[in-house]
Amino acid sequence: MGFRQAAVLSSVSFFLGVLFICFNIDQKLLFQTLTDHSIADGYQFYTTFYNAPLAVKGLMHAMIGLGVIGLVGKLHEWDESAIFFDGSSLALYVFGIIIYSSVTIGGLRTIVTPAEEDTESDRIEALRVLSAGNTLIILCLVGVLCLQGGQEYAKRLQAKLEAKAQAEASPQATPAEPIGEEKKSQ
Repeated sequence: MGFRQAAVLSSVSFFLGVLFICFNIDQKLLFQTLTDHSIADGYQFYTTFYNAPLAVKGLMHAMIGLGVIGLVGKLHEWDESAIFFDGSSLALYVFGIIIYSSVTIGGLRTIVTPAEEDTESDRIEALRVLSAGNTLIILCLVGVLCLQGGQEYAKRLQAKLEAKAQAEASPQATPAEPIGEEKKSQ
């Protein structure tokens, strides 16, 4: 595994960790009966998330950039494996970035600093849409991990098949002398 693949895997794993923490709130908003307590938890969590220090936001955006740089670097090889696996991974990753920039950031702004015309039902809807967007980002990132794992599996399988074909094509080596009764009698 090289630096480029490590960059991709580390950034994807980092964001899956962040989104796993968010999923503790999201699952209450999406898959359970909506209560005042779950809405208050969502408001509190995402307000804290939105008001995080700039260093945290900078780290998150640096990790986004690291993933893009890693995938573009892997795609630069331009062989069949890179085109299929890394190209598809880049498409999923960019789709996740688009969801983040359009749904997540907009939803956070509506939740934390609502406009004057936003009602409480608008804020609740923004909270649920934000949770659904996070779930879609999780699916995109899991897809990237699956494609990267599939690429590594395909590379190993291809190397194994090439080694087998090369062993069959090379002339057979002479068998070694038997170490049996003849060798002991000498």
